Amino acid sequence: MTFELQGRVALVTGAGAGLGRAHAHCLARSGARIVVNDLGAGANRVAEEINAAGGEAIAFQASVTDEDGINAMVRETLERWGRVDILVNNAGNLRDKSFGKMTLDDFRSVLDVHLMGGVICSKAVWEPMRRQKYGRIVFTTSSSGLYGNFGQANYSAAKMGLVGLMQTLAIEGAKSNILVNCLAPTAATAMTDKLLVAQAKRVLQPEAVSPALLPLVSQHAPTRAIVCAGAGHFARAYVTLTRGYFLGNDAQTLERIFASWEVIGDREHEQIPDSASAQTYQELISAFRPQSETNL
Repeated sequence: MTFELQGRVALVTGAGAGLGRAHAHCLARSGARIVVNDLGAGANRVAEEINAAGGEAIAFQASVTDEDGINAMVRETLERWGRVDILVNNAGNLRDKSFGKMTLDDFRSVLDVHLMGGVICSKAVWEPMRRQKYGRIVFTTSSSGLYGNFGQANYSAAKMGLVGLMQTLAIEGAKSNILVNCLAPTAATAMTDKLLVAQAKRVLQPEAVSPALLPLVSQHAPTRAIVCAGAGHFARAYVTLTRGYFLGNDAQTLERIFASWEVIGDREHEQIPDSASAQTYQELISAFRPQSETNL
């Protein structure tokens, strides 16, 4: 297996600093030509760094929430290099506050950047990737979305929303060789500066996350993977479905649900569904199975 990206073109959003900068440099070192997207001058600096190191990069300043700007970025990339192979949805923002104190504007702002930004950028590259029968898309999710975190209801909702988006785009993109994955990083960046102690910051460098990105955008990439990375540690997260328990539908069902709660949640035979139909299939099989075989 090789992680060489020679000839590939990669768009990295929010790449003017932090994780995005580390991702852009990592992809460039593997041979990809890079479009460095961000709002400010950082995009130009990172593009200059890559070019000075012998890579090839251009900068494009646009918010991921700006549909016209993102579409223009993709058009310019296609005019310059003829293709778009990789999209790394990295741009983000924070508006942390407990849910009771959080304004709806703060909630919308985070969803707009993380979730809708991911939608807008992915939509812009989808047709070019479909035409060329090749594409790799990575969404930046978070343990806050997967498992929750105090003060981050907006961020958690957006990040778990990206997991759902990944699941469906991976199914829809498969026939066109568009593979879609999620990366859940832990890194010391401007966004997390106030959340981490000094000792943690020393090991949670963005550059320690970026190696996890390469397998997700390579020629032999998986699809529908959720990779967690930080401080040189790498893990996988999964959305699973337990085997469950058939309890019927009659006057005693509610009582049986309470009585069988532990059995319903037993993880011994849990599965990783290929699609939403797995739940329906499991339910119908259980309902129509002969009573003597139910819950075997």
